[in-house]
Amino acid sequence: MRAPDLIEAMKTMGFQASSVGTACEIIDSMRSWRGKHIDELDDHEKKGCFDEEGYQKTTIFMGYTSNLISSGVRETLRYLVQHKMVDAVVTSAGGVEEDLIKCLAPTYLGEFALKGKSLRDQGMNRIGNLLVPNDNYCKFEEWIVPILDKMLEEQDEYVKKHGADCLEANQDVDSPIWTPSKMIDRFGKEINDESSVLYWAHKNKIPIFCPSLTDGSIGDMLFFHTFKASPKQLRVDIVGDIRKINSMSMAAYRAGMIILGGGLIKHHIANACLMRNGADYAVYINTGQEYDGSDAGARPDEAVSWGKIKAEAKSVKLFADVTTVLPLIVAATFASGKPIKKVKN
Repeated sequence: MRAPDLIEAMKTMGFQASSVGTACEIIDSMRSWRGKHIDELDDHEKKGCFDEEGYQKTTIFMGYTSNLISSGVRETLRYLVQHKMVDAVVTSAGGVEEDLIKCLAPTYLGEFALKGKSLRDQGMNRIGNLLVPNDNYCKFEEWIVPILDKMLEEQDEYVKKHGADCLEANQDVDSPIWTPSKMIDRFGKEINDESSVLYWAHKNKIPIFCPSLTDGSIGDMLFFHTFKASPKQLRVDIVGDIRKINSMSMAAYRAGMIILGGGLIKHHIANACLMRNGADYAVYINTGQEYDGSDAGARPDEAVSWGKIKAEAKSVKLFADVTTVLPLIVAATFASGKPIKKVKN
């Protein structure tokens, strides 16, 4: 049985199986929508995303939490970025650093029940039932510090050449006035490893946004670097990135959200879509419950009340562990091999 056939059967099973089917339908809808050809547009309308034939298409924002990169789902996420199936990514700091660290050293499968004290004594860090040795982070530090040194050098040379006013300029330009997405793009270039999500994002010019870049090992490295480089300081402009992602949303002819997990990555994309009066498509996959008012637990209808998803949008929340359903969903949609039935509107 092929994945699309299994999904077709799941649509009528009920419970979360039916939601899996709905999620696949919505993803296929966001992938298939087409608008006008670029030659039919005025110059000021030639923005947003176009397909290979020059027709307007949905701008797809994908968000994922760091634990998914720690898990084997990293390979599924890499597939989507490698084949240009999404247009922008939002992740947390761990979603950046764990991708890089996996290029340098392996993560191991353990058990949820392993005792923290024993693991600490052995120099092992537990992520659910996955284990990351302390040595992995030592290798990461050895890899990233020379890159931070070079980035600081490029920043200082640029400021010296263009003057301090360049720090106030529009950071959409290609310059070493660093934003989180520019830093991440640089890491993807430097890692030069085809197993990496960041590598393919760099190669395919897909921005990866991380408003919480300092919340993890990368933050530790940046902290240590402030002492190593003192009195010089590497500057990171988060305002430049909020301008960039919000502008992408505003330029989108249609916007789709695929949210894997919750919290910051979910809200950052939803809030960007507020700038265009809401997303047209939304697929949430997480296990959060709404009784505590958490962002992760909120269903799409709550986002409708904020204007972050359009009232008439196609949306679903699938209550599931992403690792159990995402590979199947991707197999039935993005990787199915079936031709996209392009729907013009």
